[in-house]
Amino acid sequence: MTMRVDLPEETLEGVLAKALGNRSFLIGLVVTLLIVAVALVSFVWTPYDVTKLVIADKTQAPSWTHLFGTDHFGRDILSMIMVGARNSIAVALVAVGIGMGIGVPLGAFAAARGGLADEALMRVNDLIFAFPALLSAIMITAIFGPGAVNAIIAIGIFNIPVFARVTRAGALAIWPREFILAARAAGKGMTRITVEHILPNIATLLLVQGTIQFALGILAEAGLSYVGLGAQPPMPSWGRMLFDAQTRMVTAPWMAIFPGMAIVITVLGLNLLGDGLADILDPKSRRRR
Repeated sequence: MTMRVDLPEETLEGVLAKALGNRSFLIGLVVTLLIVAVALVSFVWTPYDVTKLVIADKTQAPSWTHLFGTDHFGRDILSMIMVGARNSIAVALVAVGIGMGIGVPLGAFAAARGGLADEALMRVNDLIFAFPALLSAIMITAIFGPGAVNAIIAIGIFNIPVFARVTRAGALAIWPREFILAARAAGKGMTRITVEHILPNIATLLLVQGTIQFALGILAEAGLSYVGLGAQPPMPSWGRMLFDAQTRMVTAPWMAIFPGMAIVITVLGLNLLGDGLADILDPKSRRRR
């Protein structure tokens, strides 16, 4: 038989009601959808051209003409935040995809094989953990130069051991279960059991972890851009905007306030979404109802 995490039909309405009643989930979902919508709109429209320098309009305070003001080159900050949103989301999304695409199979393999293979993979994970995303980016850019692609690689490499550990821990909790023993007795191999039984049962865990890592990826991208290792000018980036604003905190504080708020709101929304998903999809929580 195949055991999956799909909820029984009679509980779907209850889970939907629980989602609608979960304030953390609803707030996080609304904020996340809003940020994604802003990023998508920026592909077809922004109030001003973010690559056009208008020195005569530099460091203008927020007004009806420029709602978030302008920077030291006369660029519209609202337009830059909109374009920066799509860059941050793209970097974080691809980096999380790399982490999941490599980390999940490695963690599942380690849990299935055990023994020396498990120990070796976990020690490699520990080695990767010793090099944070920022340090990895410095090493990568020292060889290939700064840029968004190298930032994606650095953040993605750091995500691999995270998903490998989460997958391994979740899989190890499933392997001793009775339905797994029945599947083995039926002649199913480790790979088939992993695909048909293990991964579906830890999908919820991976979904929640992916949401959390997505928020951390946006923070990491902003940090790398702040030190000049992320997206390069003239492409706007929230972290780069904060770097440009650090010497103008007194004369033009809006240059730091608005991109800083964009980072805080986005990360907060994703964290609330992740917490809400954890509450909604937690089987123990459902049983308590």
